[in-house]
Amino acid sequence: MFSDRFDQLVQALRILPSVGPKSAQRMALHLMMKNRDGAVQLAHALHEAANYIHACQVCHSLTEHDICDICQSKERNAQLLCVVESPADVLAIEQSGSFNGRYHVLGGHLSPLDGIGPDEIGIPHLLQRLAEEPIEEVILATNATVEGQATAHYLQEAAKHLAVRMTRIAQGVPQGGELEYVDSHTLSQAVHNRMQMK
Repeated sequence: MFSDRFDQLVQALRILPSVGPKSAQRMALHLMMKNRDGAVQLAHALHEAANYIHACQVCHSLTEHDICDICQSKERNAQLLCVVESPADVLAIEQSGSFNGRYHVLGGHLSPLDGIGPDEIGIPHLLQRLAEEPIEEVILATNATVEGQATAHYLQEAAKHLAVRMTRIAQGVPQGGELEYVDSHTLSQAVHNRMQMK
């Protein structure tokens, strides 16, 4: 519209999730009209991140080192491994402050229709890790989607020959949620995974 470079910026911003053409255009206009210093800082931060952040050699989360801080930490419980789909899941669990073990990031979930099988999400590497490290319990924290459930089930079956306890994160009604507003699948999971009251 204004110039080829402006159009290039709009198109570049559209690679972000949930950013359509209008949102990208508003962002580009804001950066060019109201926050040029912020635009330069953003460009620098993106350049640095793209050059220096990569996958941890052990857990496949994001790090600037060969092995991430969590995998290197002596404070973490090396016998407890939480399997998640993405680094975003690691962030969410870490922010909850409820877990002190280590992680394994699959980088997705099984989806045969999309050509994503065990090899594409590194399941052989995870199984090798389970066989070699002193892991006693694996918490399957894949998403509560059909694909996430299928991935958890596949992992459970694939690790049966290993002396590792497999658990699945609880799913159901959220704290403060009212039953009439909860979808039927979530409610079904909550009833199925009910707990004994103390």
